[in-house]
Amino acid sequence: MAKNDYFVVAYRILAYLYACLKSDVTVDTEEISPERLNINLRYWLYILEHLQNDGYIEGVYIGKLLGGMPSVKLDNIAITPSGIEFLQNNSTMAKAKNFLKTLKEIIPGLPD
Repeated sequence: MAKNDYFVVAYRILAYLYACLKSDVTVDTEEISPERLNINLRYWLYILEHLQNDGYIEGVYIGKLLGGMPSVKLDNIAITPSGIEFLQNNSTMAKAKNFLKTLKEIIPGLPD
């Protein structure tokens, strides 16, 4: 796995959203930004769109501006119960978690 692997990035996003939910902390969208996750905008939009389409997160609105530039609005982005189950029970998510543990980068913006 690599730091920019789909499941590694998805794990970081879902883990952060779940930690915020459990801790009653407002989500800081900068913590899950493409810059913070060290990925490009198109890839970040792809991941967010698929996490939402798969029912793992909510509050993501993606559109196109004039000229075909993508725009995104994160409005009360949150993990869903399906996202929590996916985060905790999916074997690929477990591999991503173990990979990130070795890098000490599990949840952006929150202490270990």
